Amino acid sequence: MGKPTEEELKLALEEVSRMREQGEDPHFVAKSLLNIYYRFKLLEKVLQAAERYLHSGQAVHEHTLLVRAINDYHAKEKRSAGEDDDTI
Repeated sequence: MGKPTEEELKLALEEVSRMREQGEDPHFVAKSLLNIYYRFKLLEKVLQAAERYLHSGQAVHEHTLLVRAINDYHAKEKRSAGEDDDTI
């Protein structure tokens, strides 16, 4: 399976957004794709921070940015699952 082009991805995300907004998602395919895409974008930030950290010779500032990116991912994961501290 090939990777979608930027245009294909854009069209797919527009369509699943439309499906969710209009309640046309009986098998939760649109919800799942949107969630996976959102999580993927967050994990890309973690990967970028990790690569910068390793490339910098493991500098303190880049380590802080990496830890912050990981913590941000976990916080947003909890929030999207309804498990954030504000709801408990």
